[in-house]
This record gives sequence, C-alpha cells and structure tokens, in this order.
Amino acid sequence: MLHIIIKPNLYQDSVSLMLMSNKLSGIEGVNQVSVMMGTPANIDIMKNTGMYAPELDKAAPSDLCIAIDAENGEIVSTVLEEVEQFLKNQATASASNKVEKVRTWDRAVKAMPDANLAVISIPGKYAAEEAMSALENGLHVFMFSDNVAIEDEKRVKDFAKEKGLIVMGPDCGTAVISGVPIAFSNVVNKGNIGVVGASGTGIQEVITLIDKMGAGISHALGTGGRDLSEEIEATTMLDGIRALANNADTEVVVVISKPPAPKVREQVVALLANIGKPVVAIFMGEKPESYLPTIKFAHTLEEAAIMAVELAKGSKLEVAPEAALPADLGLASGQTKIRGLYTGGTLAYEAATIMKESLHAAKDNKHDEGYLLQYDGHEVIDLGDDMYTQGRPHPMIDGTTRFQFIEKVAKQSDVAVILFDLVLGYGSHEDMATPLSKVVKRAIAEAANEGRKLYFVGSICGTKNDPQGYDTQLKLMQEAGAIITDSNFSAVRTALHIIGHEVQVGSRELPVQEADLPNVTVAAPSEELKQLLDSKPRVINIGLSSFADNLETEGSRVVQFDWRPVAGGNEKLRKILSILNKM
Repeated sequence: MLHIIIKPNLYQDSVSLMLMSNKLSGIEGVNQVSVMMGTPANIDIMKNTGMYAPELDKAAPSDLCIAIDAENGEIVSTVLEEVEQFLKNQATASASNKVEKVRTWDRAVKAMPDANLAVISIPGKYAAEEAMSALENGLHVFMFSDNVAIEDEKRVKDFAKEKGLIVMGPDCGTAVISGVPIAFSNVVNKGNIGVVGASGTGIQEVITLIDKMGAGISHALGTGGRDLSEEIEATTMLDGIRALANNADTEVVVVISKPPAPKVREQVVALLANIGKPVVAIFMGEKPESYLPTIKFAHTLEEAAIMAVELAKGSKLEVAPEAALPADLGLASGQTKIRGLYTGGTLAYEAATIMKESLHAAKDNKHDEGYLLQYDGHEVIDLGDDMYTQGRPHPMIDGTTRFQFIEKVAKQSDVAVILFDLVLGYGSHEDMATPLSKVVKRAIAEAANEGRKLYFVGSICGTKNDPQGYDTQLKLMQEAGAIITDSNFSAVRTALHIIGHEVQVGSRELPVQEADLPNVTVAAPSEELKQLLDSKPRVINIGLSSFADNLETEGSRVVQFDWRPVAGGNEKLRKILSILNKM
C-alpha cells in the first residue's frame, strides 16, 4: 500500500533527497520509497515510477513529499523516524560547518566583495536566472546544473561575453583552477599543461593520466557538452583557449571534445593554430592521419595525455607494456561477448568507439536508453545517461543501478568480459570500491560455479591525492579478482584481447601537413578572465553544500548561498518578482 506524507516548506537539495531515498529503500519491509520536492516535474517522475497518489497534487514546489510503498503501517513509522534523523543530521552538519551562509545575492556580495566565481548546482529551470545574477555582480560562472534550455545557455553566454566573463557549463562537471578542483574533479599535480574540454570524464581521464605520468596541470576549464554545437558556437571553448594562450603558467594546451559541429570545429582549429603554443586536440571518434605544424591530433584520451606530457617535458615518454594475460584464458564455449557498464559518459563513448573500430561494426550514432554500442551481442552503456538518473543519484555517487546491471549481465552465458570504470575525486562516492568489489567478487564466484570464467576489466580514473585513496581502491578491486589497467583505452584493449580481437596502437609520428587555415588574431582575454587564472578562485557556491566544503578544503575562500526557490517555487509569482527586481 502506498503512503503519502507531505512536509510543508522544507526545502532540501535533490542529491541529498536521492541519497535519502536509496537509504530508506534498504529498510526491511519497504518495497520502494521516493522522497522529492513537490515540483511538477518531480510529481511526473512519481507518476512514471508508480509512486503517485492524488494527494501529491496538493503539494507546493517547496514542500517535501515522501511516498512509501511498505508492507504495513509499522514500517511506515520506521521510515519516517529515519527521515527525521536524516534531516536532523543534515541540520547538525550544516550548523557545524565553518563556511559562511547567506540567503540573498546582496548578502553574498557583502560577505565576499572580491568573489570572482559562482558555482551553481540548483535545479536546471532556476540555474540560468541565478547565472545572470552572478554575471550582473561581476562573477564568472561554473554551472553544474543540467536540464538548462539551450536558448538560456546562449543568452547567458552572450551576456557573459559582453562583460568579459566566462560561463563554464551548463552540465559542466569538472574544472581545476589554479590547483583547486571544482565539483567532480581530481586532485592533480600542478604543472604547465592547460586543458579546455567539453567533456567531464574526458577531462578527468586526461588530467589524471598526466598526473600519473609525472607532469601537471596549470588549469582545466570545462565548457559544458553543448558548447561546440552550432547554436553555442564554442563561446566558452574559444575564450578558454585565448585565456590559456595568454596564461604564463601554461606552455602546452590540450583540447577535448565529443564530435563538434563541423563549422565550429574549423573555428576552434583555426584559433588553436595561431596561439603560438603547442597543442594536442582530441575530437572523440576521429582517427587522425596527419598533424598540423603546431597541433597534434590524438585518437584516444590516453594518447592525448602522452602527447601532452611529451610536449611539456620535451622528451619521449617511456610507456609501460601491458600486463601479460594467461595463455589459457579458460573461457567456456560461447563466451565471446563484452558488456561495458560505465558511469563516465566520455569513457563509455571512448570504449564504444574503440570496440566499433576493432570489431568493424557498422557506424551507429543512436544513443537510445544510454547504449553507445549494440553490435552482435556486444554492448556499451552509459549509466549516467538521463535514462538512468531520473529521480536517482548519478552512478558515480550511488552504485545501485550499476550493481543491478552487473548481477543481471553476469548471469548471461555469452558474456566473457564486463568492462567498467571507477571514477575517484571530489564529488564521487567516498569509497565506491568497497561495494563494487563485493558485487564483482560474487559475480565471478557464481559464474565459476556454473563452469564459466568471467573477467572484469576496468581502470581507475583518479590520483594518489584524491580523497578516496587510489591505492586502497586499486587493492580492493584487484583482491576481488578484477583486472585493473592504467587507462580506459588499455582496459578496452585488454577486454578485446580476451575475446580474440587485437587493437593496433597507432603511430604517434604522423605526417605533418600544412592546411589552408585562416589567419586568426588571438585577442587577449579580458582582464577579468586573466585574473580568474591568477589565483585560487573566490567562490559563491549556490546549491550543493558539499561543493563548498571541498573548495574550502582545497584552499579557496567560499560563501555558501543557501538557495531556496523564489516564491516557494510558484512560477507565476517568481516571474513577477524577477521583473520587479529589474525595475
């Protein structure tokens, strides 16, 4: 039976609520629990997941809605006690936090008059409005929020350009500015390699590999995944390149993107060719056949990292050989397929691309239900796709969805290899290897009982300075029986080798060809953008308080904007207040 409880005017951020929902779902006797704010979108999610009852229609967007499908009323009481305890713990943690908290823009600016960056992680429908307020107050913007309309992205970025400011995002997961990791990011060595990327886990993979190879990062700027589309015209990417071109700490520039719009690609390459610094560029899915005089094009994220380190150090890098696999792999008859179960979208994209090439699969750009590859029984799924995160935390935060997939896939008799990633750093689960290793160990044992040798092959995207502890996470996965390689590319290559397909590693000595590119004047970045890269950012954090905690840990000054929907989320009143505020 479904029980609905509505708690008026009790705003909580969505990530906290998703984590609470998952914790409550583990209580014995509970079939399902959903805890959400009463926005129309959330009510729709509850309808689609069977957690709806008519009384939810009375909820306001600022009301906390709890839907409990439990075996009896006693269990409902237990769930509500847990909810109260969770909220109490949240309040206690908030009260003990040293970061100053404010509730309005006026107070935020007074609390930190020299703030130069707003980090925004509130629901997408409100994010553009807060970004405009940040820009009006002279702050650059890092917009973690997703589900922002592309028209709003265009409007916000155009306004930022007028003011000499930069907008990273929306849906921007990663940045490192003057050594400070922002949002989902890793703790990497400082160095002379600057990165601009329209790809969150693509940036994370490249900067962590650079760190492992003994080099370091000056800055890494995320742009948001749509920045290189025809509509946005690489507004942030081009400003980021100009900023790194004029940044004294940056000697090599790396650009990362999923396939850009063709005209936008030309624009980006033309600028890169004129910045006067060596460049490594990777446009995912492209297999380069030549370089330009100052631009090396990479095929894989690992190759991009190697090229960047070689340019930064001025010498060839010794790359460790792959670990040898046993001659007799022990696979049962019919075990010929690979399933990729990824939490990082770009890592999944890279795996799908390498597998398509090696298996000579027909080109397939469809991404239905998060699948990036479905060919002859081989599959690669991005479990961070919207399909799997509606009303749930991202799989980098909560592994439940992937664990369910592993348990299902491991039982399929044609599977030889399960490919996976493990992403460390701020924002990710504090110890994902502990629950993941248990699932892997159990799956290997169950397959063995059925006479099958099941391989788990993956890589850890992280560094020794990440909060989870790289070595501890590595040891847990290896003890569970997983093969952990040095990079995602190496993991895909190993998986393909297990089923009898070899990946030829391309030469990094391709011919250099002149190209008929336009001469582009590389305009100096604005004084505001130059100053952003001159010191650790001073941040007004709007949304997830954990981002503020992480920034403070890494030495940034932070003010926490304790955001609530204007007018309790009433859309009509919100618009009226917005108009009045501008008069």
